[in-house]
Amino acid sequence: MAPTVISGPSGSGKSTILTRLFKDHPDTFGFSVSHTTRSPRPGEQDGREYNFTNQEAFLKLVDEGGFIEHAKFGGNYYGTSVKAVKDVAEKGRICVLDIEMEGVKQVKKTDLNARFLFLSPPSLEILEQRLRGRGTDSEDAIQKRLTQAEKEMAFAKEEGAHEKIIVNNELEKAYKEVEEWIVDGGKYGGQD
Repeated sequence: MAPTVISGPSGSGKSTILTRLFKDHPDTFGFSVSHTTRSPRPGEQDGREYNFTNQEAFLKLVDEGGFIEHAKFGGNYYGTSVKAVKDVAEKGRICVLDIEMEGVKQVKKTDLNARFLFLSPPSLEILEQRLRGRGTDSEDAIQKRLTQAEKEMAFAKEEGAHEKIIVNNELEKAYKEVEEWIVDGGKYGGQD
């Protein structure tokens, strides 16, 4: 089964939708757990949300060719290891990669034959409200996320960047669209 890449700005609803998707389809998906050098947020566990590591260990894995994609964002490194994706495929599940724009570009250069979905907020203004409403980021972090979001939303509009763009204006509707595209499309080779 082809891996599915989901990207979208921080605050677009990726985590909420993916958590529900995995709960509703427990035997269909496997999440490739990314590596990061950022500190865990409250409630996050090593090996579940991320493989938390330090910069030295992360860069060593980069040098060894251990990542399908990696990028630096907000002062921290993030990456999807080859092993994480293979672990999911070996279980006969659809591997879901939650990665950002630079990662998408890198995955497109691999032989993974992945499918690409972009989850977009309705607007930058609404995204800003969501980010502020979370109460987890500093003002500086919010501004960095908004700048990055602008770039990601522009990239998503480029020809061939993604097979599907879903605007998360209303969570229930967006969830149903994501579910239909990934679950049904994933079974039949990914053509819309």
